[in-house]
Amino acid sequence: MKRLFAASLMLASLGAFAHEPVYNQESITVLQEHALTNVPGKKTLMLTVDYAPGQATVPHSHTGTAVAYVLEGAVTSRVNDEKAKTYTVGESFYEPAGSRHFESSNASQTKPAKLLVVIVLDDKADVLTPLPQ
Repeated sequence: MKRLFAASLMLASLGAFAHEPVYNQESITVLQEHALTNVPGKKTLMLTVDYAPGQATVPHSHTGTAVAYVLEGAVTSRVNDEKAKTYTVGESFYEPAGSRHFESSNASQTKPAKLLVVIVLDDKADVLTPLPQ
C-alpha cells in the first residue's frame, strides 16, 4: 500500500500556466481497492486527487486504464498526442492503458481542484511511472 500511495502521489502532471507548477504535493486519498474476481490478476482503485492552487504532478505513464471526473475547480490534462484541455466540474476524461499523461494540474493559481479517479490495472502494477525527463 505504501508503494501504491507513493505512486498515486504522481497521478497528475505538468500544468499549463504562467507560473511554475508545484509537483508531488497534491493530496491523494484511496477510497477503495478491490480485486476483480471476474478478471483474474486485475484490480480496480478509486481515489481522489486534491490540488491546491498551482499544484501538479510530474508527467507519467499508466499501464492501467483510468477515468477521471472533476469534482471541484478545473484541471488541465494532456494525454498522448492530444492537445491540452481544461476540464471543469462535472466533466471527465479517459486515459487508455499505456497512455503518456504529459499534463494534469490545477488550472487555477487561486482556487483548489479535485478529481475522482477510477483505474483498472494489474494487481501488482504501479499506478503510474514517471516519464523520463
